[in-house]
Amino acid sequence: MKNLARLFGFTEEKPEEEPEENNPAEDNSLQHTENSSDNELQSIDSLNTTEVQQVSVESIVPNPFQPRKTFNEDSLQELSSSIKEFGVIQPLLVRKTETGLELVAGERRLRASKLAGLTHVPVIFKDLNDQEMAELAMIENLQREDLHYLEEAEGYQSLLANFGFTQEELAKRVGKTQSTIANKLRLLKLDSQIRNIIVKESLTERHARSLLKLTEPQLQMQVLETVREKGLNVRETEGLIEDVLAEISREMSEKGKPKRNVVRIVKDVRIFLNSINKVVGEMKKTGLKIKVKQDQDDDYITINLRIPKRR
Repeated sequence: MKNLARLFGFTEEKPEEEPEENNPAEDNSLQHTENSSDNELQSIDSLNTTEVQQVSVESIVPNPFQPRKTFNEDSLQELSSSIKEFGVIQPLLVRKTETGLELVAGERRLRASKLAGLTHVPVIFKDLNDQEMAELAMIENLQREDLHYLEEAEGYQSLLANFGFTQEELAKRVGKTQSTIANKLRLLKLDSQIRNIIVKESLTERHARSLLKLTEPQLQMQVLETVREKGLNVRETEGLIEDVLAEISREMSEKGKPKRNVVRIVKDVRIFLNSINKVVGEMKKTGLKIKVKQDQDDDYITINLRIPKRR
């Protein structure tokens, strides 16, 4: 993956830290202000691909293969402040198309530059086809640790669908194992509405993966609502799903019995048990040496409490 990135002249995007010139933000915002975008585009054909050029921010359109769909606003504001002070230290990568310029790598820098009020940014032109462009966009984002795992999965799916890679070929190109690619792609089996909630609630990949144990989207949504309402961690979520699956199995074995709302029943039982545990915990804080024994079979949960009359 790193070799491919070097081949395209791409290095991992780093925070803007130190100035290379005096007041470059001012230079970036004022330089070429009298040049039109049309003049810039007319001169592209003669550019050396290793030469850094200044182009208008308005002449660059986003990368159509960009896997990242969300950008952290606070992070963009921080980068914008850095660019105001030091300028854009690492040039963006762009390619020429029939309609203008397409961004290859550096969308955060482009967005932050616009926030900083820059009219022009430094770029390097690369002659890339769609496949190379899509691969490089994926590599750039994989090298940044904050790419959401669902966006990563959607990026892999796009590369597979658009360029006919096998999972093994794709894994080699992006520096991952085939099993990693397969596991990420499985997450896309979740309904889009469920995936949106997962992103909104900042749930972990293990949360999402545990939902795949439930085959019905309705059950997945019911469990997800419980996870959101109760703020369940991964272990608690996995326990809830195991209880739901056990209840479903028990009901299926009871012929002729009408199907009930399994998630609601399991949810109510867990709430009751949690309430008991909280009460016991509060009593223990007073110094009482309470003993709790819990047993469970297919039909009942039995709780035995031994509470001393004296401390």
